Amino acid sequence: MDFDFNPMVNKFVEREVKPKQIGRYYPSEVGNCLRKVWYSYKYPQKIDNDLLKIFEVGDMLHGFVVEVLKSEKNKEVELLKTELPFEIELKDFIISGRVDDLIVIKESGKEVLIEVKSTKSIESIREVQEHHRMQLMFYMVGTGIHNGIVLYVDKNNLKSKVFEVPFDEIEAAEIIKRFEHLHKCLIANQLPEPEAKEVQSMKWMCNLCEYAKKCGGEEK
Repeated sequence: MDFDFNPMVNKFVEREVKPKQIGRYYPSEVGNCLRKVWYSYKYPQKIDNDLLKIFEVGDMLHGFVVEVLKSEKNKEVELLKTELPFEIELKDFIISGRVDDLIVIKESGKEVLIEVKSTKSIESIREVQEHHRMQLMFYMVGTGIHNGIVLYVDKNNLKSKVFEVPFDEIEAAEIIKRFEHLHKCLIANQLPEPEAKEVQSMKWMCNLCEYAKKCGGEEK
């Protein structure tokens, strides 16, 4: 029988390259190196299929988390919304996004935002990753709900770790400034600083960046 599932998956996950609109930004970008984000607006590239497959697995895991949260077996929480959309207008640009989940902890009646992230090794996660924390922080700004957690789920065994992210007004204001700086650089056609090269905690991003050669001057 001549049957190969791999090319079917590749065709299924493949996405058309769609240029981004300058003036519309996304919370998932704010924790990334701003130079990479700038390049993604100026030089949109087709996303590698292997990376798209990782995204697909992440979506599947989020679907599993939703089923767990709304299950009658877990009566201590109530799932209010999933893929909760929001949009914020700031001066001359817009930030829009979707929060993974919103739950109510029944004992306290507290509403909590949940950002779900998949990982290939839960044991390697010892604290919330900075770019994930910044993303959730902005979701708190966008929704006005100031209780949030990042939920890491292992793709191999469904084990998980939860990290609470307290709301911080000063940090929230700094995140807004990052968006403002990105917008200013895009409008002025000015390349932002290479953060991932300069900040120790971000250096790992360079190894995964599709614009590494362009950033290093090897590619025009």
